[in-house]
Amino acid sequence: MLSYLLFTLTMGGIYALLALSLNLIWGGAGMVNLGLAGFFAVGAYASAIATGAGTPVAVGLVAALGAGVVAGLIVTFATLKLRDDYLAIVTLGFAEVVRLIALNERWLTNGSDGMSGLKAPFKAELGTQGFNLFYLALVSLVVLAAWALLRRLDLSPFGRSLKAIREDQELAAFAGKRVLRFKFQAFALSAAIAGLAGALYGHYQTYISPDHFQPLITIYIFLAVSAGGVGRPTGAVIGAYAVVVFLEATRFVADIAPGLQPVQIAALREMLVGIALILVFYVRPQGILPERIPPAPRTI
Repeated sequence: MLSYLLFTLTMGGIYALLALSLNLIWGGAGMVNLGLAGFFAVGAYASAIATGAGTPVAVGLVAALGAGVVAGLIVTFATLKLRDDYLAIVTLGFAEVVRLIALNERWLTNGSDGMSGLKAPFKAELGTQGFNLFYLALVSLVVLAAWALLRRLDLSPFGRSLKAIREDQELAAFAGKRVLRFKFQAFALSAAIAGLAGALYGHYQTYISPDHFQPLITIYIFLAVSAGGVGRPTGAVIGAYAVVVFLEATRFVADIAPGLQPVQIAALREMLVGIALILVFYVRPQGILPERIPPAPRTI
């Protein structure tokens, strides 16, 4: 039972990083990123390849951050003139391209067989239970650091500029804000956080494959951010943990509805996720912690 609880909390932390990543780019800059699973995969594979070459896990995490930044800049450059639905479609296509590359380029990613035996830091020394406790602490510290950074950015002139771009980028540009620069910076930072989440996931599971990075992950994270409160880093973290608890709770559907086949149970779980997303938008469209925009400072 303790191992299961530690697993749930650790996955909640990894999802919280993804939620913070999405909240920055969607809640902050208003850019709909449906390619979150792609950045998640980029980070996981970058760290796996780096550590597979003999480097320490810390170097793999740095490689994941760098790969995320590069991928974010490439996607931003490719979508400079796109907004709303068109941006969402292109980012979704990016995630699928990443997954197909991972599936077909066996020389780099081992294809559909996946990459196994990823380094799990201190697992041999700590044992399984000790490693689970250590990794939960590590992920929690990373989530806390990312939350503190993004909350500080949210309250800074940078965060206020992003929100101005989100509301009306033409007006923000007219006011002297360098819209493209802010978009590049926001997308790069968001992708870096998602890449770091992918690296932490890979080294926790010690195995990754293209099947781990389906677009459904993005739906889960959108549900988390929507439930927590778009535009609020704290809400994104709360929503992520809530979604993981909800997803784990749906594993017990078989006990409630006996007689169902495994495929039917899996389909029912996804239906419950969809229903939850609809209910969140209907009951709490602003989320658990609605965004509060402070009034502009008075000038004398």
